[in-house]
Amino acid sequence: MTQPPLPTGKGALELQDLVKNYGAEPVVNHVSASIRPGEFFSLLGPSGSGKTTTLMMIAGFVSPDSGAIRMDGADLTRVPAERRGLGMVFQNYAIFPHLNVFENVAFPLRARRVAETEIRARVKDALGLVQLDRYATRYARQLSGGQQQRVAIARAIVYHPPVVLMDEPLGALDKNLRYDMQMELKDIQQRLGMTVVYVTHDQEEAMNLSDRIAIMNHGRIEQAGEPGTIYETPANAFVARFLGEANLIPGTIETTQSDEALLVTPAGLRLRAPTGDARPGQPASLFIRPEKLSLTATTGNVLAGTVRRRSFLGNIIRLSVEVAADTNLTVDLANTGVEPPAPGATTTVAWPVGDGVYLTQ
Repeated sequence: MTQPPLPTGKGALELQDLVKNYGAEPVVNHVSASIRPGEFFSLLGPSGSGKTTTLMMIAGFVSPDSGAIRMDGADLTRVPAERRGLGMVFQNYAIFPHLNVFENVAFPLRARRVAETEIRARVKDALGLVQLDRYATRYARQLSGGQQQRVAIARAIVYHPPVVLMDEPLGALDKNLRYDMQMELKDIQQRLGMTVVYVTHDQEEAMNLSDRIAIMNHGRIEQAGEPGTIYETPANAFVARFLGEANLIPGTIETTQSDEALLVTPAGLRLRAPTGDARPGQPASLFIRPEKLSLTATTGNVLAGTVRRRSFLGNIIRLSVEVAADTNLTVDLANTGVEPPAPGATTTVAWPVGDGVYLTQ
């Protein structure tokens, strides 16, 4: 007889110092995180950063070499996957081709010996949430990629798990459908109040969906926090570059005051930003996002430069402006119909002192 899942509460997850090695190589290297009930929490990072292995340890498909996994205070570390009571949406959907939509969604309930009347009610509700009410009798081969993805979500939520794990579930969809599904997925998560742990390498997707993001690299969490906080104040150069376009201007901190510090670059540029943790004599990089820069001289940092490249990206025009030897700044301008300077033109690049951040790691 199938064992019932462990009793679950509201879906609080605690990852404590998780380690997983394959051979001598640490794939997950002392990962810790506290995930709140009802939170949409994303693991974001490049291929090989350890995000999927971390998710598989939460699911119970991979055993950690050390560390602990707790849900609502219960230790799940050595509990078999089928007894954890978690929902799972895989990258390839894992739809059963020999079953129709109704039976695909009903499968987890039948495995738990749920009564037939309750199965029908729950499957109907789940299909309604993902807008597949009219497709209950269709088979996988008769569904589009987006519809198959909805079936996978419905199957994951049909038995009302407190936590749903998702491994790049939108990766196979085209851009427009992917955005639409992001909106639907977030809406379902909020309506059900479920905790979601979501793996992706797509920065825009993570920022669009997540309450908080953990940026992973080489098996470690480099920084975790709300999307806006990480985007505006990255912890280090890796996070700055990975989460969107970034300008990083290296130099040395020359002086500090109570509210701002002066950085001098090898090319002799003198730039100011809020002091933060910067100390005189310390190597640092001034970080500034391309959209914070303008071509209008203002009070703050003002540099003369020459446009070296211009790219049309639809809603923005991206310029590469050389402001010193070996120093090019990326400038993103809103596409308002005003012709920006062409390559070879001289211009001014400026930004307020408060928009920069010193990275000292």
